[in-house]
Amino acid sequence: MPATNPTLSFSKWAIAVLLATATFTACGMESAAGGSSEIDTTAPEANSAPNPEELANATYSGLFGDPVTLDDGRWQGAPYVEGGASRPSAGLVRNFVLSGDLNGDGRDEAVVLVWESSGGSGTREYLAVMGRVDEAIVNLGTALIGDRVQLRAAFIVDGLITIDLIQAGPGDGACCPTQKALVGWQLQDGKLARTATEITGVLSLDDLRGPEWVLVAIGGDDPVARDPQIRIHFIGDRVEGSGGCNSYFGTVTSEAPGKLGFSAMGTTMMACPEPVMDLERRYLRTLAGGASFSFVAGRLVIGCETAEGLVSLIFERPDVTESAVDDEP
Repeated sequence: MPATNPTLSFSKWAIAVLLATATFTACGMESAAGGSSEIDTTAPEANSAPNPEELANATYSGLFGDPVTLDDGRWQGAPYVEGGASRPSAGLVRNFVLSGDLNGDGRDEAVVLVWESSGGSGTREYLAVMGRVDEAIVNLGTALIGDRVQLRAAFIVDGLITIDLIQAGPGDGACCPTQKALVGWQLQDGKLARTATEITGVLSLDDLRGPEWVLVAIGGDDPVARDPQIRIHFIGDRVEGSGGCNSYFGTVTSEAPGKLGFSAMGTTMMACPEPVMDLERRYLRTLAGGASFSFVAGRLVIGCETAEGLVSLIFERPDVTESAVDDEP
C-alpha cells in the first residue's frame, strides 16, 4: 500500500460532505457540486470532460504491460495457453463517473473506475483520469485502488479525488474487506498519485443508516420499475420501507462486519394493481433471506439466501435514482 502523506489529511467537514453526497451517476456525468447532466449526443465541447460513450471506447494504460482499448466498455485478451479458457480481461465499471478540472488547465477531466482480471479469483479496481488533448481522448493517469475493494462514495474538491472505500484490513481475506478508509489521489508530474489515506473504522450497520435506499435491480441483470419506488430505510436496529404498495417494517441485526439478518417482519395490507403486487411479493420474499451487504460503485448490495440460491438486491440513494427515473440502471 502506498505510504500515507502525513501532511495531507481529511477534515471532519470533508468526511461529512463525502458521506452525505454521492457523486455517482447512472447515465450522465456528475460534478463534485452534485449537479448532473444528460448525455449529449452532439459534438462535445473542447473544455468538456469525455462523455460515457467516449470513455467506453477509450484506450487505458497501466492495467497490463500494454495499453488496452475498450469496445463498448469491455476488453478481452488472448488465452494464456492456446485453447485455454483463462485469459486477461478488463472493463469499465458502469454507474460511476466523476468530472472536474484536475490539472488546472481549465478543462474538465473524467474520472472512471476500470476493473482488470488476469483469469484468477481476484479482480483489481483502478482509478483512471481521462481528458481531451488536441481533440483526442487521452488517459492522463491510472492508479491501482486494490483487489476486490468496495466503493461507497466519491467526490472531487480542489483537484483532489477522494474515495470512501472498504478495503481489506488486518485479518481480512481478500474476498471480504471490512476496513473503511478515505483515500485521496491527485495528478502530479503527469501521474495519478495516492496522496492521502485515513482509516475511518470497520464496516457495520451504521453505514446503512441515514437516507433511504431505492431498489434498482433484483439480481445483476434484472432492473425493476422505478414507479412506484421500492425503498428501504435503516433506523437504529429497525428497518422499514415501501414495497411499492405496502409499507413494511422489522428488525435488523448484524453478527459480523458485512453480515445482517432480518426478523419480525410485517407489512400493511393494501391492495394495488397485480404487477405492483407481484414485484412487491418477490422483493419481500427475497429480502427476508438477507444475509450480507456490500457496496459496488456507490450502490448498496444486499445478498439474500433464497430457494433459488443467492440473489442480490441492488439499491441506490434517491438523489441518484430520481435524476435517472426514465433510464435503465
